[in-house]
Formats: sequence, structure tokens, C-alpha cells
Amino acid sequence: MNGSSMIDSQVSSSIESSGRSPMDALISVTSADMEAVNTLILSKAKSHVEMVPAIARHLIDAGGKRLRPMLTLAAAQLVGATSGHQISYAAALEFMHNATLLHDDVVDESEMRRGKPAARKIWGNQASVLVGDFLLGQAFMMMVDAGSLPALKVLSSAAATIAEGEVLQLSVATNLDTSEEEYFEVIGAKTAALFEAATEVGAMAGEPVEAERAALALYGRELGVAFQLVDDVLDYGGAGGVLGKNTGDDLREGKMTLPIIVALKSATGDERALIAEALGDDTVDAHRFGIILDIVKRHGGLNYTLEHAHKHAQAARTALDSLPASELRDILANMGDYCVGRAY
Repeated sequence: MNGSSMIDSQVSSSIESSGRSPMDALISVTSADMEAVNTLILSKAKSHVEMVPAIARHLIDAGGKRLRPMLTLAAAQLVGATSGHQISYAAALEFMHNATLLHDDVVDESEMRRGKPAARKIWGNQASVLVGDFLLGQAFMMMVDAGSLPALKVLSSAAATIAEGEVLQLSVATNLDTSEEEYFEVIGAKTAALFEAATEVGAMAGEPVEAERAALALYGRELGVAFQLVDDVLDYGGAGGVLGKNTGDDLREGKMTLPIIVALKSATGDERALIAEALGDDTVDAHRFGIILDIVKRHGGLNYTLEHAHKHAQAARTALDSLPASELRDILANMGDYCVGRAY
């Protein structure tokens, strides 16, 4: 069995050995608090301007597992938080996340979001941006209501970092010379920063020692990097590179993700030309995308990206080692394996 096969087997074993997935376990241990979070989300999405709740509900009702707020709640449980502030923090995190989705769909000119027409396709770009701004405002109001200036600082810093990451991603779009370092800077800002904030403010809902707060912040960051690496592999069909209805969007939007960056390093001149022509071309059909996918697979872009995803998932697990052993710690530790397992 080669190294990659051994890792794949370990992931499957870790996820299946308990009889339920780490995600199911996380949903279970946070379910009571998530009811309060969902109630708060719905109340804060209200507005006398009819279009505001309509767009907010369109996105909220479209689903999504709400992983980030659940991580906030789990981190709070892990440190024994009793303040109740974790409810406001978790709802604020979800509003921030949904605001970035509304903004991203406008920037990326996306047609669909979570299997439904993107809000911009129904209400237009201007309304989507403005409602995204409304959600951000509501998120910060919830943070202010919680009365923690340090927690507000963590989330406001994350919001600024996410915006920087999106701008950086836009600045390197379709640039064949984009480096791995630039790529990791992008995903560290636009994705990992919010995961890090989620687990850090969860810890801050209690009275953790500095080492606990730092451990949970690092855990969130590493988990976020692994999560985004896997998302970028999934856009090229997952570990097997299988064409599907949701594959190829990153290529069509000109995003320089790790699979394509790695492929470009050893691609032939003709292959680089094919990639250059396809990047940012929203008319790329399944046949053309299949050609690009073959190039990416041939030059190891998917395997290389997944190897890094495994490393960051392991780093997330290791970050929790300093915390007291518990079933909840094990659930969080296994979330890295769950995130990576989505690619198989």
C-alpha cells in the first residue's frame, strides 16, 4: 500500500470507527445551543425594509451545516464557558460568513449558491452587496451586546483579514506565475481567519488560560486551511478527479488554486497555453474542462493538494493535545479527518 492509500484508509477508519461521523457528533453535542443560535439569527435578520429579510432568509434557508458557529459552541463547551456569550458569538460568526457569501457571489458572478439561484440572480448585485453589509453590521451589534471588547477585536480583525484575502485572490486571478506562498496567503486570510476567529471567541466565552485560547485559535486556523484545500480539490472532482455538475467553477472564475498552480510548474508549453486560455473563461464546457482536469491530474495537482490538506488536518489535531482529554476534544480532533474525507 502506498503512502496516499494508507492515508486514505486512516481517514476512512477514523470517520467510521465510532459509528457516526465527526460532523454528526459535533451536531449532537451543540444541538441545544444551536437552537438558541438559530433563534437569534432569525430575529436579527428582521428589518422593516422587506428586501433585507427576504435576501437574508433566501441564503439562510438554503442550508449549509453551519460548521463555524458549531465550532464556536464546541470551543466554549471545551473550556467550560457559562457566560452564555457563545450564543451571540456563534450567531455573529454565521452572519459574517453569510455576508462574505453574498459579496463573493457578486465578485465571482456566481449563478448558484447551495443548489439555489444566488441572491444576485434574483435581486441583483447591488441588493446582495448591501444586504451583506447589513449582516456584517448586525454581527458587530451582537458582539457589542455581548460586551466583550477583546472578542469584538478578534471578529473585527477577522472581517478585515477576510476582505484582504478576497482582494489578494482577485489580484492574482488568471496569473500563471502565482506562487504557492501567495495561494496559502489567500486561503489563510479568506477562509482560515474565520475558522480561527470561531474557535478563539468560543474559548473567550469562558475564562480560559492563555494557552487554551491560543491552542483553540491554532486549531481553528489549521482546520480552516485543510477545509479550503479540500474545497479546491473538490472543484476539480475530488481525489479521483471525477467530472460533476459543480466542478470547474474555480477555473472559469480564473482562481489560482493549488491544484492548478502545481500543474503549471511541470506542464508543457502547450499545456500551459491550454490552461491560460481556460482560466477566467466562463464558457468552458465539460469537454474543455476535462482536458484541463487531465493535465492537473497528470502533474499531481490533486494528490499534492490533498497531501497538504492531510498535514493541516493533523496540525489541527495536534493543536488540541495540550487540552484535557475528553470526548468533545476527540470530536474536534476528528473534524480534520472529516474535512479531508469529503474529497474521497
